[in-house]
Amino acid sequence: MKPEVVLYKTLPDDLRARLDAHFTVTTIKGLTPEIVDEHADLFARAEGIIGSSCKVDDALLQKMPKLRAASTISVGYDNFDVDALNQRGIVLMHTPTVLTETVADTMMALVLSSARRVVEVAGRVKAGEWQRSIGPDWFGIDVHHKKMGILGMGRIGLALAQRAHHGFGMPILYNARRHHEEAETRFNAQYCDLDTLLQECDFLCISLPLTGQTHHMIGREQLAKMKPSAILINAGRGPVVDEQALIAALKDKTIHAAGLDVFEQEPLPADSELLKLPNVVALPHIGSATHETRYGMARDAVENLIAALAGKVEKNCVNPQVLR
Repeated sequence: MKPEVVLYKTLPDDLRARLDAHFTVTTIKGLTPEIVDEHADLFARAEGIIGSSCKVDDALLQKMPKLRAASTISVGYDNFDVDALNQRGIVLMHTPTVLTETVADTMMALVLSSARRVVEVAGRVKAGEWQRSIGPDWFGIDVHHKKMGILGMGRIGLALAQRAHHGFGMPILYNARRHHEEAETRFNAQYCDLDTLLQECDFLCISLPLTGQTHHMIGREQLAKMKPSAILINAGRGPVVDEQALIAALKDKTIHAAGLDVFEQEPLPADSELLKLPNVVALPHIGSATHETRYGMARDAVENLIAALAGKVEKNCVNPQVLR
C-alpha cells in the first residue's frame, strides 16, 4: 500500500504524476486550522507533506502522528518548527541549489535598478516628463568598480560575487560565519568583520536565512555606519533588516537607496512607507520567480520527498541528524 501524502501546492502535471506513482496523494488548498480540521482523518494518516508558504508548527504536527517527511518547495524553511520536527524524528527537505543563479540575477538587477534609478525614471518617461535632454535630477550613480559587500557567502553570495567581480569589475568584501576559500581564490574577496563591511561597501547585499541570530541584524546602529552614498540590497529574508530603521535611514539620507525583494510582512502592505520613497525599488519576492526555476524547485521537492520516504536521503536535508 502506498504511503499517503498531503500536497498543499499545485504542481505541473508531470510532477504530480511522479508523486502519484509513489504515493496516494491528496491535494488541499492550504494548512489553515479550518482546512486541517476538515481533513483531520487525512492528516492523521499522512506520512508525507509537500508544498510551500504555509506554517508547519507543533500544533499541526500533533495532528500528524504518522508524518515521517516534509518537503518544502523553497530554500528557506523558517515556516517550519525545526525543533518540533527533530523531536518527532521527521525529516525536513528543501531545494537549496536550483534557485542559486536566478536569485543572484535578481540581486544584480536590484543593484543596477537602484543605482541607475531605473524604475523611477522609467515611470517618469511613461508619465510624459521626458520633454528635453535630461539633467542631473535624472542621474543615477555608477555600479562598475564600486565595492560590493556581501553579507552571507553561501551559494547565492558566491554567484552574486561572480557577476559583480567578473561582470562589473567590483571589488568584493564579505562577512560570513567563516572564511570562504573559493570566494577568496576566484574573486579575490576579502573577509572582514561586519563593521568594516558596513563602513567600506558601496552596495550592501544581504543573502542570509532568517534565524534568531540574523533577525534585525541590520538596524539603526548598523545603517548609521554605512556611507551616505551606499545602497542596501536585500533578497534574503525581510526580518534580517529592521524595516522601520531602514525607512528612517532612507528618509534622512543616512544611506542613498535600497533595492528590496523581501520584507518583514509579505505581501507588503499597500500603505507601507517604503512604497512612498523614490529611492526604493520594491519587488514582490520574485527572487526565484522564473518559469524554469520554479519548475526546477518543484521537481527537486518531489524527488526529495520520494527519497525521504524511501529512506534514501543523500542531499537537500535540513536536519540530517534525525536520520542517525
